[in-house]
Amino acid sequence: MNRKPALILAVAASLLMARPADAQFRAGYSDLGDSETVTSLKRHVATISSAMMEGRKAGSEGEKMTAEYLTEVLKEYGVDVISGASGDPFGIRQENGDTLTSRNVCAFIQGGDKTMRDRYIVIGARMDNLGSGTMTVDGRKVERIYFGANGNASGAAMLLELARMLQTNRVMLRRSVLLVGFGASKETFAGSWYFLNRSFSDVSNIEAMINLDMLGTGTDGFYAYTSSNADMNAMVESISGDLQPIRPSIVTQEPYPSDHVAFYDKGIPSIMFTTGRYAAHDTERDTQSIIDFDTMEKELEYIYSYSVALANGPKPIFNPSETVKLTGGISGAVPYYDCDVKPSFLGSDDPKVFLQKWVYSYMKYPQEAVNQGIQGRVLVDFIIDEEGKVRDVKVLKGADPLLDEEAVRIVSGSPKWKPGKVLGKKVRSEISLYIEFRLEKKGTKSFGIKK
Repeated sequence: MNRKPALILAVAASLLMARPADAQFRAGYSDLGDSETVTSLKRHVATISSAMMEGRKAGSEGEKMTAEYLTEVLKEYGVDVISGASGDPFGIRQENGDTLTSRNVCAFIQGGDKTMRDRYIVIGARMDNLGSGTMTVDGRKVERIYFGANGNASGAAMLLELARMLQTNRVMLRRSVLLVGFGASKETFAGSWYFLNRSFSDVSNIEAMINLDMLGTGTDGFYAYTSSNADMNAMVESISGDLQPIRPSIVTQEPYPSDHVAFYDKGIPSIMFTTGRYAAHDTERDTQSIIDFDTMEKELEYIYSYSVALANGPKPIFNPSETVKLTGGISGAVPYYDCDVKPSFLGSDDPKVFLQKWVYSYMKYPQEAVNQGIQGRVLVDFIIDEEGKVRDVKVLKGADPLLDEEAVRIVSGSPKWKPGKVLGKKVRSEISLYIEFRLEKKGTKSFGIKK
């Protein structure tokens, strides 16, 4: 009898809605030369990034429908889905006291080695995006949708096709594979945190994680980020030595934070595959028209080979001296995302509010850096103590001494926060944030927030 990992479902799943795919994707004459894989990728991206999903904001009906779509396609591919028809729901407390309900989709492919099938690799991709909003144009209110075709319908589509390939060739797998569509990733990676801390009961046996985020603009490059983990990097190089149609470039600078962050915090070696930043990121222009599906198919072949190698090879070692843990690390402090009540700034526990209302409002771009054209991102780590004071500010990843110094200065001068709590008690908490310095034009400075 197959042994499945136990999941604790927080709320009973709702009934599966009618499948939206047939109403969203129709192949045309331009698609006649497509392979079956490209056709499937187009179907998934078209459905997940369709207008009916309304941008898939965390907790929305569109995110729920996306979870249902992933669930049905996984079942269609013969993969064992271990969450409900609408996913594995979880709650997120909002500023107004209400609870936002998001969800993860979890599936399982059992490995065939009796000595290794109780060990897992996780392959995940975020499902949610920014949702929709209204703007005023010439005095008229216009609804705009953040479709998120590349961010991250492309990664979710890749997850589905990877599941199909792994299920078809499951006899080749020694370890078991968990496939997870993460909800509320835009809400401080809530889905991946919930999976690791509340939902999945056998976290200690997860030996590695693969994160698929924004994989649709391959003409601009294909990248692998492991936070310099030697074993994960060695596997990238090993797979690249085979006859692969494409190979990723290993990058030491994190393209942007994503769900692998929560796995780092648990000491789980992780790799993020991505095609990197792109002009339409987090805009209404992020539609299917920007996706390069032929290159996506090549990326899929590489990631499949990497997944098989990871499921069958030696356990990669997590070395905290090599891997930057984006949460945790200072003795005596509780990681920000592990607080029962997270620290809040100006009434919000969303770190973006701190960046917008304080950091980017009062930070000064060093003039010498402007003169030299220096820009970049500085990863700053700091403590919020039991009184809400910011302490022990330090740079984890610097961009340039000029920018590093200003980032430390502005964070150190922060007004008081409302401290975090664990079991009703105020605690010291630790958080790490990227502060971005960018020059838009010669001599023009600006600051921004990147997810």
